[in-house]
Amino acid sequence: MTTRPPAPAPSATDPQATPAADPGLKAGLKSRHLSMIAIGGVIGAGLFVGSGSGIAAAGPGILISYALVGVLVVLVMRMLGEMAAANPTSGSFSAYADRALGSWAGFTIGWLYWFFWVVVLAVEATAGAKILAGWIPAVPQWGWALIVMIVLTATNLVSVSSYGEFEFWFAGIKVVAIAAFIVIGGLALFGLLPGSDHPASGFTNLTAHGGFLPNGPGAILTGVLMVVFSFMGSEIVTLAAGETADPRGAVTKATNSVIWRIAVFYLGSILVVVSLLRWDDPAILKDGSYVAALSSIGIPHAAQIMNTIVLTSVLSCLNSGLYTASRMAFSLGRRSDAPAAFGQTTNRGVPRAAILASVVFGFVAVAFNYLWPDTVFQFLLNASGAIALFVWLVICFSQLRMRKIIERESPEKLVVRMWLYPYLTWATIALITFVLGYMLTDTADGGGRDQVVLSTLAAVGVVAFALIRERLSGKHKTQDTAPLS
Repeated sequence: MTTRPPAPAPSATDPQATPAADPGLKAGLKSRHLSMIAIGGVIGAGLFVGSGSGIAAAGPGILISYALVGVLVVLVMRMLGEMAAANPTSGSFSAYADRALGSWAGFTIGWLYWFFWVVVLAVEATAGAKILAGWIPAVPQWGWALIVMIVLTATNLVSVSSYGEFEFWFAGIKVVAIAAFIVIGGLALFGLLPGSDHPASGFTNLTAHGGFLPNGPGAILTGVLMVVFSFMGSEIVTLAAGETADPRGAVTKATNSVIWRIAVFYLGSILVVVSLLRWDDPAILKDGSYVAALSSIGIPHAAQIMNTIVLTSVLSCLNSGLYTASRMAFSLGRRSDAPAAFGQTTNRGVPRAAILASVVFGFVAVAFNYLWPDTVFQFLLNASGAIALFVWLVICFSQLRMRKIIERESPEKLVVRMWLYPYLTWATIALITFVLGYMLTDTADGGGRDQVVLSTLAAVGVVAFALIRERLSGKHKTQDTAPLS
């Protein structure tokens, strides 16, 4: 492996200067790649698979749950966009935490985020293998999981443009599928869909069966816990921006479009589901919300259609998860917070060691999922369960400090600004803290309390390691000293 010399940073006095891609990485992602990564990043398999449980718990009021989490994600992405537009880097929020809060914070959140995504690799590989084994049972599930992991590892090892091309088509299928679902479902709602015998109910199902909140207002919070983790992935675009020709412009565009993306893909599609069906229709839990909705309007082979779309979402999540984990490992290697080999690239600009290390742990986690699903793998799931919320908290606290640094050093780089700073930032911190606290009331096995407790223990362990490592090595980075690149 070779490491190319860092590209010179643009002049801080030139407001039009655009930083080059991260040192060692190539600007191999095109504008269309990043646009689709930004759109697809908010559409995970959890939207298709997990929404049924939320609807069953909160009724039509699940729309409020999705809206609350959507607002939270928009605010967090705005903060992250402010920092990323000023200083795009493959380390994203980990690098900003390193600068704003101290090296211990960057080290901790970087490794926790890496851990989160390598566990996701195992979850998604198993989910994809289950679908594929149903289609071609001659190959066992573990065989399909192995095949999927190998193919996507090879894709990421070739070049960043191959990752971008795969993700462009994966995300494109998801986007077209949801857009078609909203259009077809909307036509059926008003009796305008040719060949459908679905009654033209309009939006009467939102209030006709026990009201908009049939299980009471408290169910909204239960719904929040069920849907919050399906939004994880929005931040991937800020990591990928470092490998584009115009990272600052790409981040700005992605940040400004996050509102309509969440409104259309999440709220729009869930609104169609709870309008087409009674919220307590048994088919929602039995078949899944989207399959049940398609079946209700007479779409043939709805289950197989949705299986194909879910498989695409799973492969997209796997592809992005491997990319994201490897780029975080690369950034940690560059900052001497991981083995130096992680920060090296091939002549194609690929961080081979970071990719292979990530996929090896992913393979191990897949093995745990098949060998000890209810013990070892469940522990890994619970230990990573609340990390998404920890990441969002770190982004908030980093933005509070980074805004002052940017305003002092390079105010012209504030091309994206957090609204009502610092009040909305503090309000977001309070909301995330409330969600974490509410999770502690979920005492089910593997529920919110287990996730918060084990994720907190994992975080405390990594923080302790980071602080001891700093003390032993004498590596005490002084906050607020390194200039913005």
